[in-house]
Amino acid sequence: MSTRTTPLASKGHTAMSSRPKPHAPESQDPDDRLIASESLNGEYPWRDPAKQVPYGTVLLIAAKLKWSPAAAVEQLRALGYADVQRSEGPLPDAVEPDDAPLLRSVERSWGILPVDVDKIVSLRQIVESAALTGRSPADVARRMTAYGYQVGTGARPLPETANARDVGLIRVNLRGDWLSWGDDVSGHDVLRLAQELSCSPYFAAERLLALGLRLPFTPEPGDERLLKHADTPGGGWIGQWGSVPVAHILTVARETGRSHADILARLKELGCQRPGGNVPESQEEDDLVLLSENLDGRLPWLMKNDVVGLQVRHILRASLVTGRSPAQVAERLATLGHWLHENANLPETAEEADIRLLETVTRSYLDDVHLENVLRSASLTGRSPADVAARLSELGYRLPDEVTYPEVRPAVRAA
Repeated sequence: MSTRTTPLASKGHTAMSSRPKPHAPESQDPDDRLIASESLNGEYPWRDPAKQVPYGTVLLIAAKLKWSPAAAVEQLRALGYADVQRSEGPLPDAVEPDDAPLLRSVERSWGILPVDVDKIVSLRQIVESAALTGRSPADVARRMTAYGYQVGTGARPLPETANARDVGLIRVNLRGDWLSWGDDVSGHDVLRLAQELSCSPYFAAERLLALGLRLPFTPEPGDERLLKHADTPGGGWIGQWGSVPVAHILTVARETGRSHADILARLKELGCQRPGGNVPESQEEDDLVLLSENLDGRLPWLMKNDVVGLQVRHILRASLVTGRSPAQVAERLATLGHWLHENANLPETAEEADIRLLETVTRSYLDDVHLENVLRSASLTGRSPADVAARLSELGYRLPDEVTYPEVRPAVRAA
C-alpha cells in the first residue's frame, strides 16, 4: 500500500508531521509561544490550559521576559490559562534574571520543574542552587524568601560564605538521599564526610551546624589538633573506621596539657573508634620513642598488629636506642597494647647482627621458614646457611625442613 504524500513530503515531512501539536497556542507572537511552552523555549511540548500554572513558572516567565510577575499572570490568563498558582503574600515587583536558577527545582535534571511554593524549600535546593550560582546559602535563602517561598533554616542563620563542599556535606549517598533541615548527623558520619571531602572534621561539623543540621556534640577549636594524627597535606585526619594511635593521644596530651582520660572522652564523643592500643595512666619518657616506627618519637607511629604481634627487630632496635633490655622494651610495649607472639624468643641483649638478620626475614612467627628463606637471608647477610638457620631457631622461628644447611658463607648480595 502506497503512502499519500503532500507537498511537504518533498521536504522530508509526511502529512502526519503537519498535524497541530496538543495545546499549541494560536498566537504566533514569540513571547506568547514562550509562555505557552512547558520548557519556556517557544517550542513543543505546550502547556495544558486545564492544568494549574505553578507559581514558580510565573516567576521564571517574568525573569526570562523581564516582565513583572503581575504582567506574566495577566498574559497567562489572556492566553487561556485561568488557574495560576499564587503564594500567600503579594507578587514581587520583579524577578532578577540571575535568580532564575534558584527557582528551578534541583530534583529534575531535564526540562523545567519550578520550586513548589506550597512546600518548605529543601536544604538541598538551597545548597545546590548556591553551588550552581556561586552564592552563599544565606543569600539564596534571602532571595527565595523575597519571592514568597518558605525556607526552614532552623535556629541558626545560614552561612554567609559560599563553599564548594556544601553539596557533599548534605549528600547521604549516591542513591539520591539527602539531609534535610534539622536532621541528626552522628559524629561517625562527620568523620566520614570529612574524609570523603578532604577537609577537617572540625570544619565539617561547624558547617553542618551552620546549614541547619544537628550534632550530638558542640564543635571546639581544640578538635582540630585532637583529630589530626598525620602531617598529610589536605588529610591526616582520623577517619570513621581508623583507630586512634596511642602515640597520638600521648603526643596531644604532652602538647596541650590535657589528661589522657579527657582526650579519650572527647574522641569518643566525636565518633572515633577505640584507640589502637592501651593508653597508660602515666606516660614514661621514652614511650613515644618506643611507639614510633623510626624510633625518633615522631610519625609514623607503630601500627598495632593483631595477627602476628610485634616484630622482634623493632624491639631490638628500640633496645639499642633507649638503653632498655629487649625484655623491658617488650614489657613496656605490651603495657601500651602491642603484644609479642608466644613463639618469639628474645635475646638478653640486642645485637646489630640480629637486627640485620631479621631485616631479611619475610616470614612471621605464624609461618614456617623453609630452605629458600634461609638461603635468601644467608645471601643478604653473608652468614652461612647453617648459622642463619641456627640463629632463627634460637629466636623462635620454625624450620621444619629436614636438611643439612651448609657452613659455607655465600657472597653478600644487595637486598
